[in-house]
Amino acid sequence: MRRLKPFAILALIPVAAMAQPAWLQFAGNAAHSAAATVPAQKLARIVWQTAVDLDPQYSSNELLAHYGSPLVTAANTVIIPVKTGAAGGFRVDARAGSDGVLQWSQTSDYILPPHDWTPEFAPVLVANRVYFPGAGGTIYYRDNPDSPGGTSGQIAFYGFSNYQADPAAYSSSVIINTPLTADSAGNIYFGFIVVGAAPLGLSSGIARVSASGQGSWVSVTAAAGDLSMTEVKQNSAPALSLDQQELYVAISNGINGYLVELNAASLAPAARIAMIDPKSGEGAWLDDDSSSAPTVGPDGDVYYGVLETPPMENNYRGWLLHFDANLTTAKTPGSFGWDDTASVVPASLVPSYQGTSQYLVMTKYNDYIGAGGNGENRIAVLDPNATEPDPINGATVMREVLTMLGPTPSAAGGVKEWCINSAAIDAPDASIMVGSEDGKLYRWDLKANTLSESIALTSGLGEAYTPTAIGPDGKVYAINNATLFAVGEVRPRR
Repeated sequence: MRRLKPFAILALIPVAAMAQPAWLQFAGNAAHSAAATVPAQKLARIVWQTAVDLDPQYSSNELLAHYGSPLVTAANTVIIPVKTGAAGGFRVDARAGSDGVLQWSQTSDYILPPHDWTPEFAPVLVANRVYFPGAGGTIYYRDNPDSPGGTSGQIAFYGFSNYQADPAAYSSSVIINTPLTADSAGNIYFGFIVVGAAPLGLSSGIARVSASGQGSWVSVTAAAGDLSMTEVKQNSAPALSLDQQELYVAISNGINGYLVELNAASLAPAARIAMIDPKSGEGAWLDDDSSSAPTVGPDGDVYYGVLETPPMENNYRGWLLHFDANLTTAKTPGSFGWDDTASVVPASLVPSYQGTSQYLVMTKYNDYIGAGGNGENRIAVLDPNATEPDPINGATVMREVLTMLGPTPSAAGGVKEWCINSAAIDAPDASIMVGSEDGKLYRWDLKANTLSESIALTSGLGEAYTPTAIGPDGKVYAINNATLFAVGEVRPRR
């Protein structure tokens, strides 16, 4: 297969995604663009697999659990968050990317926040260290993640000595409720909630821990300038601007809320914008069952998925809201967004595209048959700067560039849903790695607009959305039915 010239592609990929051929955090990088800089291997075989949930809790034929993204170091060690019990219990496993052999494992005393669908337990990689959540809003870390003999420790954004003085008080009240995000300097960011009364006057907020271990935080009420706000939106990983000077966070009162911009160094509030349903003009619904996170485009624009208000206005598809970098202007939304984080597609990857945008955005595009839709569940590449009327409700939305209908019929009618909360972009091969509830992993070829490759992982399952990732050797990682699958070639290319 002919290769696209790397420099033509990489010029449009955010700098934060290009530091090394590793998958460092949710959606790959701090901008959440989900861009891989190495070509994905062919989807020829399951090279290895391992459980990410040792006691999955099924509801009929559904698994309503969001699982943290696998991470992959530049040296090809795969960091895997694992749920060990029915209602909780967590550990982090490190396995060799080549064959899945266990390198090390470390438990966490992390406690889940109140929830309906099981939330994410999501580590982050920075330099030569992996961080992962612990009880009481603490963070565990392990140095030298490629080595079985790495050293470990624990820190707290409010001072670890405070935690040590009364761990029970903090563990019962302070809970990390988002994936961890990191910048290239080793600073980490996350949301946390406070249940009941907590020591030190802590209240729900956004925390920062510097590379040297110094912590700071700002409350959600101060960040949003609204005393009715109660949380950083559950499961929503904070995102960083491309220069990593600004932090974007979704804040809610459990129903409606804001996208907030903070100074990444000081956490000082810089801007906010209310997230509004573009059809009704009412406050959009920030559902805690969703795992949508902000995505920052190459031009600095910010994208965030929400549910519609009133419900059913858009067949429970929600909207992909779109804002300028300063959060002063709401731009054209996309037609789907409620449980999805948009991925960034350089326009050069789509030869049929005739528009003027330098990049496009990829998202799920389901149309739920049980919510008034026709069951024609798709994935889509959209032009963020061109418009068309939405066929369901007439709202002005992003123009479709490519769409792909799910290939497997559903017993309820239509076709089975695409099952991703972030899709990995194989930029060198102009394709996208996407999972489906039919139990298969697919390669969506953007040049031909075909599903050019697929591999069966399981027999299929209705489940909450899961991420895909690409490692530095090109293996593709996908989760289906509580299992992580490493997919690649019989003889990997060199």
